[in-house]
Amino acid sequence: MIGNARIVLAVFFVVLVTIVLLPIHLLLLALRHPWRTRLPKYWHRAALWAIGIKVVTHGRIDSRRPLLVAANHVSWLDILVLASVADVTYVAKSEVRDWPVFGFLAKLQRSIFVVREQRQRTQDQADEIAERLGAGEIVVLFPEGTTSDGNRLGLIKSSLFAAATSAATHSAGKCVHVQPVAIAYTRIQGMPMGHYHRPIAAWPGDVELMPHLLGVLREGAIDAEVSFGEAIDVTPGSNRKEISARAERQIRLMLEDRLRGREH
Repeated sequence: MIGNARIVLAVFFVVLVTIVLLPIHLLLLALRHPWRTRLPKYWHRAALWAIGIKVVTHGRIDSRRPLLVAANHVSWLDILVLASVADVTYVAKSEVRDWPVFGFLAKLQRSIFVVREQRQRTQDQADEIAERLGAGEIVVLFPEGTTSDGNRLGLIKSSLFAAATSAATHSAGKCVHVQPVAIAYTRIQGMPMGHYHRPIAAWPGDVELMPHLLGVLREGAIDAEVSFGEAIDVTPGSNRKEISARAERQIRLMLEDRLRGREH
């Protein structure tokens, strides 16, 4: 009964905040005002508060531009968590565009939708990412290409880092900064989450979206920890496999530290 009441209250609050902020956001988008990339941060913070997600950060987002963030991917919650701490836009697979609720939100956040199966479009998609980076936007890439169980880092796809070298070619300083970021869900109701409870937050691809969403709303009180690594400088001549390997090492170490409760 309490869980159902939590769901109703959380949905009511998020809908109320959306009704207030959506017209303002649409106006900012129409005017191409700089705040069109900043306002979503406050919506995401409100949504996380309603859901019961507490975000703890370790380090900070790099202040240099162009900046591409490479993060591990655990759940749909990652979108809310990262967007609550930085003004970001996402690289998302094309299917996300048609998802209920999240597809609409992704469009409002001006996500870059990519069709990974069509290799002939790879360069066009990399160019769009480069254009956004060149305009000063922080673009988030999930190089695993899919979500995980939250207990380990999946296989990193080095091909997705081609956008960084493409952007470096077009940037004024011939350099793009790639910052590795690790997202970990570590506590629930104040207690360490552990392998057994982590599926409450983690959303592997074989789990339906709406039941998982309702489960998170019913539970609440989840701690999410975001660790910012050391940015990697990428130039037009950089090797994407080397970039991928360096980013993977940092993400893996930061994720392990958070899951094991280690501090640095």
